[in-house]
Parts: sequence; C-alpha cells; structure tokens
Amino acid sequence: MDEVRYYAGLLLLIAMPPGMIIWLFIHPFAQFWRKIGPVFTYALLSVPMMLLAYALYVKRDLLMVGDYGSSVPAFIVGSIAFIGAVIIGAKRHKYLKPSILAGMPELSNKRYPGKLLNEGIYAKIRHPRYVEALLGVLGYVLYVNWLTGYILLLFGFVMVYLIVLLEERELCERFGSEYQEYMQRVPRFFPDNLFL
Repeated sequence: MDEVRYYAGLLLLIAMPPGMIIWLFIHPFAQFWRKIGPVFTYALLSVPMMLLAYALYVKRDLLMVGDYGSSVPAFIVGSIAFIGAVIIGAKRHKYLKPSILAGMPELSNKRYPGKLLNEGIYAKIRHPRYVEALLGVLGYVLYVNWLTGYILLLFGFVMVYLIVLLEERELCERFGSEYQEYMQRVPRFFPDNLFL
C-alpha cells in the first residue's frame, strides 16, 4: 500500500504543476494563440511543460517528503471529497465537452465561438469545473497522505484562483456586459445553497 501511495503522490507531483501552469500562458494570450491555432499552441507549450514534469521527476527524492502513512479518517474524508467532485462533474458534464475542457474556445474562435454558460450548475456557481477539480485533488491527496500532496493542494488552490482571474478577464473581453452581469448574479466558487 505504501508503494502505491508513493507512486500516486509522484504522479501528482509531476503532472499537476505543468497541467496548471500551462493555463497561465493560455488565458492572458488567447488572442495570440487563436492566430496560430490549437495544434501549434499545444506543440509550443507542451515542450516547457514536459521539461518541467521531467525536472520534477528527476528531483523526486528531494520533493517527495512527509509520508504520513495510510489513514482511515483521511480515506473517509477523501472519499467524501471525491463523491462531491463526481456529483459536480456529472452536473458540469452536460455543458463542458472535452474540446471545451481542452481550451478550444481560448484557442480557436472559428471552430468554438462558444456561448456564455449560465444555466444548470452554471446558474449556481461560475466555475464548477475548478471546484470539481479541487475536490478531486483533495480526495486524491487525502488518499496519498504525503506532505508533498498537501503542499501541491495549496499550490492548486492558488493556481486555480489565478487561472480564474485570468479566465474571467478573458470572458469579460469575449462576452462583455453579459458576463459582467453574470458575475454580479452568480458566486464564483461557493453556491448560496450547498445542494447544487
């Protein structure tokens, strides 16, 4: 079990930072990426992200610290977080298809002009995908139960907040006053009623 938790934590270490950092390069420069298209965008951005993942892997002995062992309470809380992520994901799935999750609206206006999502779960919170992802990572980190995972979770919260700020700026440019009114009506992360 300890070996499984170690490799699960290592996977989080090498995948999560590049997977989040890439969005810091996409959202602020969406107009530029739209000009060169999604294939070239991901080709350009994948190289530094793979190098970062490789560097994290090489330094894994230094970075994988603080094994707290298997924990039943952490497993139970992690399971609850996963269930929350699955519930939100099921409600979100109707609106965000894989191409949208891959950033196509940010990378290609012609194929994915998009419309403002403001119904279903999007009538309750503006960013259910990020809440879903953070709950999933929380569950994963609690299963792994390494200090490195908890540090990555904090990193994830900070990164999601920064990504959301950049995304909302880009959405305001794309949808104008319609998105600004939506921002006034609908909370960013936490719904008024927890039962979405």
